[in-house]
Amino acid sequence: MQAAPNTSIARAAGWMAGWLTLMVVIAVAGREASRELSVFQIMLMRSVIGMAMLWPLVRAAGGLAAMRTERLPQHALRNAVHYAAQYGWFAALTMIPLAQLVAIEFTMPIWSAALAVLFLGERMNALKWVAVLLGLVGVAVIVRPGAGALDAGQLIALVSAVGFAVSVVLVKSLTRTEAAVAISFWMLVVQSVIGLVPALLVWQWPSATVWGWVVVVAFCGTYSHYCFARAMQHADATVVVPMDFLRVPLTALVGWLAYSERLDLFTALGVALILAGNLLNLVRWPAGGWRGRRRP
Repeated sequence: MQAAPNTSIARAAGWMAGWLTLMVVIAVAGREASRELSVFQIMLMRSVIGMAMLWPLVRAAGGLAAMRTERLPQHALRNAVHYAAQYGWFAALTMIPLAQLVAIEFTMPIWSAALAVLFLGERMNALKWVAVLLGLVGVAVIVRPGAGALDAGQLIALVSAVGFAVSVVLVKSLTRTEAAVAISFWMLVVQSVIGLVPALLVWQWPSATVWGWVVVVAFCGTYSHYCFARAMQHADATVVVPMDFLRVPLTALVGWLAYSERLDLFTALGVALILAGNLLNLVRWPAGGWRGRRRP
């Protein structure tokens, strides 16, 4: 077991940079792999290959003996929820533009912030609320939802966002006693068990090209969650989650470069709002407020 270290915004931001990079790459790799393979098969291969990729960290942490846990039910619950949300995310990935998928996903901070306050005892001060609201407004500007009903891809993405929010809160709870590598290890184990039968029912052997994309998905999926768990060890969910808003403009940029998905002035405005929210979220008020500061 590992106790959570002291809060460090800089360290949390560093680990979130790793998370962001890997999550942007997995969006492209997942879309390419899903051109040929079922989402169930991609998710199973990702977990099994990811286990081999994670082994060096498991071994460095003390091997399988160090992966023992007294919180297996919590690991199982977290990964059952995450598996369902992840399936929806991969499915929506094939149905709507990258930037729109990630933007809809970012209704997740609303749910995760509320759940963290209700179940983890975290506090949301005015500055954090403003940071979250700026990010959400930026997302809304990018998506610009019309008056019509959401299509199937948008609805799936929205439900997935709620699932991811539950997963975030459960990860934060686990980091109070579990090491990041153990959280990642049990994610791969539990999700391999959950996904085995569905994947075998639709199994087909991948082509050489798709094998490459699947390996990229496995690497990014494994180490992105390790980065996220480490970030959550260094700061509250209400601090870490708004940093993830940066994934929206980054994914929009990749969608434009790789798939010619449109970038316009609304997207630029949304990016500016998201960046402002993240910068504001990193500000630390002095103890006692501004009135408590000593004048020179």
